[in-house]
Amino acid sequence: MFGVEEPAHEQLSLTDVLHALSDPTRLAVVAQLDRVGEMSCGCLNVTVAKSTLSQHLRVLREAGVTHTRPDGNQRWLSVRRDALDAQFPSLLDAVLTAHARATVIVV
Repeated sequence: MFGVEEPAHEQLSLTDVLHALSDPTRLAVVAQLDRVGEMSCGCLNVTVAKSTLSQHLRVLREAGVTHTRPDGNQRWLSVRRDALDAQFPSLLDAVLTAHARATVIVV
């Protein structure tokens, strides 16, 4: 794919994946994508500047956590769940479950 590099699933590194998931903004992006499936970059619900979001998305893509599909002037994102689950069984489920528990608002 022109201009979008992603590691093959055999090349995924546990430390790179954990680093990518360690940031609250990146983790929120992954949680959104995991719930929805595929989203346009512009539809992500984040409170950071576009330039900052671009950097977060680059970290996720280069770590192999997300897939970016160019379509004209848009970029569609999805979680590489199959690759992550094959390389690190249950890791993504554990991280997303912990994230969901941590973000529950108690009134």
